[in-house]
Amino acid sequence: MSMSKLVPAPSPVERTTLGFAVNDEETTVSFPTYKTLLEVLREELGLTGTKHGCELGECGACTVLLDGAPVLSCLVLAAGCAGSKVTTIEGLAPPGGLHPLQRAFGEHGAAQCGYCTPGMLLTGAALLARDPCPSRQQIRQAIAGNLCRCTGYQQICEAIASVAAAPDAAAPASPPEPKP
Repeated sequence: MSMSKLVPAPSPVERTTLGFAVNDEETTVSFPTYKTLLEVLREELGLTGTKHGCELGECGACTVLLDGAPVLSCLVLAAGCAGSKVTTIEGLAPPGGLHPLQRAFGEHGAAQCGYCTPGMLLTGAALLARDPCPSRQQIRQAIAGNLCRCTGYQQICEAIASVAAAPDAAAPASPPEPKP
């Protein structure tokens, strides 16, 4: 004798429509309410520079700026970001240009495999926006929540310190003017 169970039809997934600024562009997106900011950025908006890491808030690979402060986007429900300003690695520099930290990371060999780099850059940019001349200890403390398995942190600290020592440290570099 076969026993079959009645399986209820799945309930529709509750969706949220959210308006917020992403990389200085006003954006409206609809997504399942349970999604994190990380998932909405990557899956709904196609901004894949923000990395999936541990998804437990322990590695920093998913760091973005939320209203100017670094946050672990894997721990932030996107539905709570209405009206907020989100900056991802794609929005750190002006179009066609580099942020001084991006240039410094290249010059100092601070990016190897690159997986932690977006989170490190955004954390460093937030630090420099808050304090344009941080000490080495403040730099180490700021990036302590961002794990890197390749560089050993020395090059990352050197890159951030080099930008802090430069005039107009936190200002992104504009793209070169085209020659006539």
